[in-house]
Amino acid sequence: MPQRAATIVGGGIGGLAAAIALHRRGWRVEVLERAPEFTEIGAGISLWPNALHALEVLGLADAVRVLGAVEAAGGVRDRRGRWLSRTDNAELTRRFGQPLVVLHRADLLRVLTEALPADSLRSGSEVSAVRDDGHGHGHGHGLVVHHREGESRPDVVVGADGLRSAVRRALWPDAAGPRYAGYPAWRMVTEPLAEPPSEGAAIWGRGERFGYTALPGGRMYCFATASLPEAAASGSSSSSSSSEHAELLRRFGSWPDPVPALLAAVPAEAVLRHDLYDLPPLPTFVRGRVALLGDAAHAMTPNLGQGACQALEDAVTLAHCLDGTPDVTAALRSYDLLRRPRTQAITRRSARLGAIGQLSWPPAVLLRDTAARLTPTQATLRSMTPVLGWTAPADPATATQSERKSERKSKSD
Repeated sequence: MPQRAATIVGGGIGGLAAAIALHRRGWRVEVLERAPEFTEIGAGISLWPNALHALEVLGLADAVRVLGAVEAAGGVRDRRGRWLSRTDNAELTRRFGQPLVVLHRADLLRVLTEALPADSLRSGSEVSAVRDDGHGHGHGHGLVVHHREGESRPDVVVGADGLRSAVRRALWPDAAGPRYAGYPAWRMVTEPLAEPPSEGAAIWGRGERFGYTALPGGRMYCFATASLPEAAASGSSSSSSSSEHAELLRRFGSWPDPVPALLAAVPAEAVLRHDLYDLPPLPTFVRGRVALLGDAAHAMTPNLGQGACQALEDAVTLAHCLDGTPDVTAALRSYDLLRRPRTQAITRRSARLGAIGQLSWPPAVLLRDTAARLTPTQATLRSMTPVLGWTAPADPATATQSERKSERKSKSD
C-alpha cells in the first residue's frame, strides 16, 4: 500500500500528538500552524494519569515526567484556608498506574515537536480552505487543504486548531459557536520560591477561586477565577499586563496563606487573563475524511484539568483507528464513536464543577463546603475513575515491550 498522508491543522498539544502517533505508524504527516513558531505561552499544565498513559503509547511519558513536578498531595480549601478535601498523589499512582505531573506548557510542546521530523512542521501556514468533495477513490483525491504555501491533498485531515477552529467553521458551518463560561481565568508562574508550599490546592471563595500547584525548580503555577461579564464580544479576549496583577492583588491579596506570598512572587507583567469557554456538543466529530480533535471538537473549561489530557487521548485513539483499516471514513467513524460520548460527558462534568466552584450565594457556599468536607476521599477518587482510568485501545503491533508491561500494570491497579 502506498504511504498514506495526513494534514494536521493546528500545532498545539493535540495536533502534534496526532502527528507523532501517525508518523510512528508510517504515515507521512505535515502540521500546519498559523503562528510564526511552534510554542505555548506562559502557563502550567496538569497531566493526569490518563494523559501519561497516552504519552506512554507515544513513547514520550518518561521524557515528560522528567520535566515535570509530582506534588505529594493536593485538594480543596475553603475561604478561611481549611481543607475540604485532599488527594494523595501516591494513591493516584497506585490506582491508575501514573501520578499527576505538572509542567510548563512550553516544555511539553518542545518534547512533542522534537519527536517529529523538522520538515513536517510548517509554521506560518494559515489554512484558508478545506474541501472534501468526496469524489475519486485514488490516493488523496477529493480532499484539498489550501494554505499559505499552496495546497495539500492528503488522505485524511485532522482539525486540531482549537476553540475557534477554522476547520470546524468550514465543514460544520451550522454548529453553535463557543459559549462563555461566566468567568475568566488568570494564569501565572511565580519566580522560584525559597520554601514552596508542599501541597497544591484550589481555594474556593464566593464567586472566586485561587489555585496553586508546584512546577520544577521551586516555581509555582497559579490560577484564579472570578464571576465577571465576558470581556469582549469577539470572544478573543486575552490580556497580559501589570493592571491584571493589580486586579489579582485587590481580589486575592488578603486570602489565606500562601496566596499573598505567591502573588508577591509573580512578576507584574507575567499574568495572563483569558475568558473561558466550552463548546456545545457537536453531533459528530467527523465529516468524510476530516476529523476534529482536542478543543476544536470538545473545548472544555479547565476545572477538571482535562483539556490537554483529552486531546492526547484523542490523538492516540485516532491513530489506532486509522491503523486498523485502509478505509479512512470507516476509521474516522470508529474514532467518533470512541471519543465523542466520553469527551462530551467530561465537558459537561467540568462545566458543572465550575458552576459549583463559582457559587457566590452564602447559604449555597456553606452547603457546598460542608458537602465537600463530608465526602470521603475514597468516594472522590472513585468518582474520578471513569476519567482517570482510561487506557489506550489495545495495540500490540505498535507498543514496545515496556509499554505493554506498563499497560498491563495499569489495568491490574
